[in-house]
Amino acid sequence: MPKQIIVINPGSTSTKIALYNDAEQVFSKNLNHSAEELSVYPEIADQLDFRKDVIIKALEEENVDIGKTDAFAGRCTGLLPMPGGVYEVNDLMFQHASIGIGSKHAGNLGPMIALEFKNKYGGRAFCVNPSSVDEFIPEARVTGLQEMFRTSRGHPLNQKEVAMRYAKDHGKEYSDVNVIVVHMGGGISVGAHQKGKIIDNVDSTRGEGRMAPTRTGTLPAANLIELCFSGKYTEKELLNKVMKTGGWIDHLGTSDGIEVEGRIAAGDKYAELIFNATIYQLAKDVAAMASVMDGEVDAILLTGGLAHSKLLAERLQKKTAFIAPTEIYAGEYEMEGLAAGALRVLNGLEEPKSYTGEPVFKGFDALFQE
Repeated sequence: MPKQIIVINPGSTSTKIALYNDAEQVFSKNLNHSAEELSVYPEIADQLDFRKDVIIKALEEENVDIGKTDAFAGRCTGLLPMPGGVYEVNDLMFQHASIGIGSKHAGNLGPMIALEFKNKYGGRAFCVNPSSVDEFIPEARVTGLQEMFRTSRGHPLNQKEVAMRYAKDHGKEYSDVNVIVVHMGGGISVGAHQKGKIIDNVDSTRGEGRMAPTRTGTLPAANLIELCFSGKYTEKELLNKVMKTGGWIDHLGTSDGIEVEGRIAAGDKYAELIFNATIYQLAKDVAAMASVMDGEVDAILLTGGLAHSKLLAERLQKKTAFIAPTEIYAGEYEMEGLAAGALRVLNGLEEPKSYTGEPVFKGFDALFQE
């Protein structure tokens, strides 16, 4: 019998759910939540019962027998750094997600809902490649300040699923390939996947790499420090600029790729400059990730919403063709990645991991004591 898997992907104002029989999606729904509905909950974790009830109602409307579910797989964004893989949701993961120990985001509700459904209906509860996946090699952590080190941020769920799909498409295992995955959405991340691990990654969320539609990417540090003390902005306002309203929004007033391309077609030279600058910066990120794998790159994989743009893909490919061929996996594969991870465990192809909360990086001194 095919395995019944229910996938849960909570967002800030919606909850995506999907039902899979093995790898086949039976249906998918995006359940929207109004600002009024959510305003009565002071903390994200307070939304737990509300979101559960909405999901249960939607599943019942689709005549789903929830009691026959083999696995519930939830996306998560708010845990401590951890190796990649499929995790069996335990009480510690539930606790850490509930307080947003890594970050406070609606995605923290994913493993919480999965575990509560498991306890009520049976089956198993999983979390697959949460956003806190950190598989950096030591050199990737070092910065020019001893008190500051880098941790992995980005889109590991989609990046890893795309890399696995590429490997399967070419008759290989994820652990056999070296690929650079470029996730391009409102935020952009570029990861070096070497033999099944993301050994380095640049992500625009907190100001690394290229500009993105909603994020600044790297800024000159001294200039930024001067701006911080100029009195022109508060700390919150500057963080919002870096993480939410920078990049295309700051330059062009929009994060919509279709609108930007429309402006370019209409002769808007500044829009084309910003578009080309993003590609220029992306190409530098790709080349940097190639260098950390000693130039041994099987392919460059473009994914995310902006990967639908033929103009962007063609211009980026032209700049990076000397490194490796480009393949496009447009859109996001988060739901598919959650279902696929759960199915691998159910079929005995992957051993689930246990979330411990132990840091994957304990400081540089600890490296020399091992």
